[in-house]
Amino acid sequence: MPDFWKRIGAPLVFGALTLLAVITMVSDRGGRDASERGEDVSWWQGVLLDVASPIQKAVAAPADGARRVWRDYLALLDVRDDNSRLKSRVAELEEENLQYREALVTSGHLQRIAEMRDEFETPMLASEVVGLDVSPWFRSVLVDRGSGHGVQAGNPVITSEGVVGLVTATSGGAARTMLLLDRQSAVDGIVQRSRARGIVRGRGTADLEFEFVVRGGDVVVGDVVITSGLAGVYPKGLRIGEVEAVPDPGGRLIQTALLRPAVDFGRLEQVFLMLRRGPTMDLLYGEGGAREMAGGRPAPAPGSAAPPAAPRGPAS
Repeated sequence: MPDFWKRIGAPLVFGALTLLAVITMVSDRGGRDASERGEDVSWWQGVLLDVASPIQKAVAAPADGARRVWRDYLALLDVRDDNSRLKSRVAELEEENLQYREALVTSGHLQRIAEMRDEFETPMLASEVVGLDVSPWFRSVLVDRGSGHGVQAGNPVITSEGVVGLVTATSGGAARTMLLLDRQSAVDGIVQRSRARGIVRGRGTADLEFEFVVRGGDVVVGDVVITSGLAGVYPKGLRIGEVEAVPDPGGRLIQTALLRPAVDFGRLEQVFLMLRRGPTMDLLYGEGGAREMAGGRPAPAPGSAAPPAAPRGPAS
């Protein structure tokens, strides 16, 4: 008996499903006709619809799920491709924007150097800072222009903001510049407002000091100190820094004020070499032009005495 049911089980199930499908189609047709006439379907047709609906959902679910997954997968591929294209385009636009901004900065520098050439009537050479002196005792930078470009030791180095320092040694394609911050640096300065004179010295730190005579020395916080033009090293009128503190002299004849440099040495990238050399520098370096340096300081010219290690007296 069990073998009999095994033999006829599959045909019976197939026949039952076929019959159910036929009945469903007929009931669906009858229900559609009834709905078109505005009538309700009969009770047995309603029962068949209620029974057939979940069966049809169950049969159609795998196909619908596979279709949804395939559609979502294809859409995800498109989104991924679009995202990749957009990222690439954003990178290109950022690079172009960076180049445009750099071009604007360079254009501004070139315009400023043209104005400064007219203002000081001095040939200038734009140069890039390519190295820093890591010594704890000296403050200097290396620039990418040298004697092969007409640069000599003693040439002033500036930016559009103000004084940077002085060329102390050159090679054919590079030059070392002693910064205004160096302890060996001394520049004759004048307060733009009150015309009080003094000496601006480097301290080896981020600040400068301005030494002036207390009597008649009208110096207050916020004053701008510029080059006086004395000694002929720097042209008159270049910005050196701004007074940020004036300590009490305490009965001393010489008072020292702290200056914030006009040039941001922490962001120094491009400088201008003034192709001129004052008489003081001619005396120091002689007609031989640039000389090699020992330990960051100019070596003496042949047959001459060595310059002092710390020229704190005469200002540049």
